[in-house]
Parts: sequence; structure tokens; C-alpha cells
Amino acid sequence: MSAAQSSPPISIKGIAKRFGSVPVLSDLDLDVAPGEFLTLLGPSGSGKTTLLMILAGFVRANAGSIRIGGDEVITMPPHKRNIGMVFQNYALFPHMNVFHNIAFPLKQRRIAAVETAERVEKALELVQLQGLADRRVDQLSGGQRQRVALARAIVFEPRIVLMDEPLSALDKGLREHMQIELRSLHRRLGMTTVYVTHDQREAITMSDRIAVMNKGRIEQLDQPKTLYAKPRTRFVAGFIGDSNFIPVDCRDGAAWYAGQRIHTGSPVPPSGRHWLVARPECVRLAGGASETSTNVFAATVRDIVYQGDSFICYVTLANGEQVALRDYCRSDILSRIPQDGQAINLQINAEDTSIVTSEA
Repeated sequence: MSAAQSSPPISIKGIAKRFGSVPVLSDLDLDVAPGEFLTLLGPSGSGKTTLLMILAGFVRANAGSIRIGGDEVITMPPHKRNIGMVFQNYALFPHMNVFHNIAFPLKQRRIAAVETAERVEKALELVQLQGLADRRVDQLSGGQRQRVALARAIVFEPRIVLMDEPLSALDKGLREHMQIELRSLHRRLGMTTVYVTHDQREAITMSDRIAVMNKGRIEQLDQPKTLYAKPRTRFVAGFIGDSNFIPVDCRDGAAWYAGQRIHTGSPVPPSGRHWLVARPECVRLAGGASETSTNVFAATVRDIVYQGDSFICYVTLANGEQVALRDYCRSDILSRIPQDGQAINLQINAEDTSIVTSEA
């Protein structure tokens, strides 16, 4: 069971959707490469699930085009799109056992009984549920039910697999384990996969690329490393991981804060008020005379939070901005952890920063 060579690209152009007078998606474009694992990431109401349902054929767009492998499918009913779907609640049939749940899409396609049994057996092996074909659904754990739903989605060898927050009902440990399992299965099968989640860590763990959605549009589409290290907007920087935002005034190709020129690893906008972004783990305590004077900020410690393997130091800069510093509790650091109310200097390397705007 492999779709690596036959998995098609997806081309979404100009998709718009309104529910009544409320716009949900606005002139949205998105291309998904053959065999790619692409995640739609965003908060509730960003339009990610609506876009997935339009791609699946369960929701009709008001405008736009969807081409799968060159074929226009925007008006094609769901059952003719050859798409596998894993829903948030799994949508398993409680009156059927594992075998018949997985075999259901094959029965709908009138696949012969012998071939159906072979395909179900292979699907069970892929999701590591061998020996559970006769088990009732209500006798399965949450993780096992998720695997059955996945097996049912891939057993008929669809061109594309769509997943709508399939891990959200699992506890933290099982969810993290299943992220690795799904990623590994995708690499083996090579099916073009579009995945929806609001969990940024889940998206970073699993995806080839991530489309960060906000208010019905894509704010940034990039590989996980690029999204984390070089966000383009304040929304993306705040949604992907933890961020410090320091307001800077940009003029003549330079950024300034409190009369100090700021050095950054990203292009500086020509003018206006923007934000310098630095992750808490990229902020460090300045160590004295040996330190360079680049991007050093005077601050006062507001609070220290000990977290076992690490600590977070919350500080206030001279102009009142709140900044967080995160570091591991190494022996050389423990002796330097400041106290509440202490005046300190922070330093941020230029290559660890970006300057972002409010919108894409």
C-alpha cells in the first residue's frame, strides 16, 4: 500500500467562503506539492477547518478553483474525489467491529471480499493493530480508535488524506506518541496530506510546511524552522511559540529603541513603528566587560519562575516593556540567576531577532 508515485499536487486558487454575510475565507490561494504533509494551523475561527471541508467537498465555496492532479474538483461530490478523511471524533461505526469499520469504504466501492480482506489486513499492519480485527469499537482505547479511523481513511488507497484535528481528544503523552506515528506512516506511504490543528507544537513536529491562518487568510506559509526563526508578522510570531515583542522605530533602513540602534537578522522596514521579535531562549544575561555592546538592554527583574530543568526570568525594560528570558539550570548559570528587583543587562544577538509588522 503505497501512494508515493501517484499522489497528486493540489492547487487552490481564489477560494472565498461566506456564511450568510460573514466572510470566512477571502480570496485564498494555496499549493500543496505531491506527497507533502502540509498543516493548516490557526486559532478557532481562522478558517482552517472550513478550507479543509471545501477541499473534501463537504462545504461548497462561493468562489474559486480547486485542482487535484490537474483535474478541477470544485463542483465534484465528495465520494468522487478519492480523498481519505480522518475526522476529529473519528466517526467510527459503534455497531461494527474493527474489520468492518475499516472495510466500509471498500464495500462502498464494491471491492471483492478476498481483496477486501487482504487490504484490511495490510491496513491493520500499517497502523499496528494486528490481531484486533474482531474487536468491538467500544473495547478500544482512544489511541486504538484513532488508528482504526486512520486505517479506514487509507485502506482504499486515496490520492489525498485530509485530517481534521485527529489527535485533539487524546491525552498529552499519547498525543505526542501519535504525532511521531503519523509522521512515520506518512513517510512510508507518501500520500499528499493536509492536516488541521490549532496546536503549534503538533504542527512543527509533523509538517513539511505550515500555513498559518488568521481571519480567513494565510499569514505565512513556510517550513517549520523558517516560521519559528523568521516570522513575518506579529500574529505568526505570537502564535508559533513564545515571543518577546519590543517596539522599534524604523527610519532610513535602521531600527531604534529608546535612542539605541538595534541590530537585527532580518530586513528593516523603511519607516514606521514595528516590533523586534526575540524568543525567550535567545535572550541572555549580559556578562560584563567582555560582552559586546550590541543589543544590550538595561532591565529590572520582576519575577523568577523555576521549572526544574530551566527557569524563566521576567524583566521590565527602561521604557516599560515586559521581556522574558529562558535558560537551562546549568551549574554555570545557577550561580548567576538574578533576584527579584535586581538591575541587570540583557543581550540579544542580531541573528536571533526579526522585525515584524502587524500584517502580512
